[in-house]
Formats: sequence, C-alpha cells, structure tokens
Amino acid sequence: MTEVLTYIDANVLIAAFHADNAISAAAMAVLRAPARRLLVGDALWLETVPKARFHRRDAEVAFYEGVFALAHEHISWSPAIIERARELASRYGLAAMDAVHVASALVGGADELVTGERWDKPMLRVRELSVQSIRLRG
Repeated sequence: MTEVLTYIDANVLIAAFHADNAISAAAMAVLRAPARRLLVGDALWLETVPKARFHRRDAEVAFYEGVFALAHEHISWSPAIIERARELASRYGLAAMDAVHVASALVGGADELVTGERWDKPMLRVRELSVQSIRLRG
C-alpha cells in the first residue's frame, strides 16, 4: 500500500473533533486512513489549540494534541513558507492562513492537502499539489 503524505488544515481537525455530521465523518476518515501519513504545522496549531485552551475545553485540546503527537511531521513556519505563502496568495487570491497552509504543505513535501473548504473557494484552485475537500461537491 502506497502511503500518501497529507497536510490537513484547521477545518478538518475541528470537524473531526465535533463528530456530529457527514463532514465530521469525512474528517475522521482522513485522520484514520492507514495509507496516510499526516503533516501538521504551526498554522494548524494556532487555529485550533489556543482557542480551545482559552475556553478550557480540555477534551478538545487533548484531541488536537493527540493528532499533533501522532503526526508524521510538524512543519514550522520559516521564511521560505512565508515567501511561498505570499506568492500563492497573490496567484490564487488565497486568504492569509489558507496561503500559509498551502505553503506549509508544499515546503513539507505533501502529496495532498485536505481541507474543509467549500469547492468554490480559491484554495481548491491551487495547482502545485492535489487539494481535496471533505465537503461534497455541489
């Protein structure tokens, strides 16, 4: 079985924790897929852990930290990521954090980026790597 190096964004991690609908189930399937090695990064941590910690949602913090602990690799912000994010944001009209996620995935050598964004969002137009959404098309 060929392993796929997958970078996930915050929408996937948040949806997986809440586990209350079809999108949540799709997010959990990404996290549990045996053929995937997960890449996580500073942007993902900043979008998930601090807010849950601030609101004292201990189970949520534990879930996120568990995913980070099991991840294949953690991609730290670097000048290369910021420069790549600037380039991607300008080329595709990406929001700042979306550009950082895509740049982190690329710098980390990801085969794919899995997001919870709707299919009409700019992130899904990126051509430098495969970007998939856990949402149904439509």
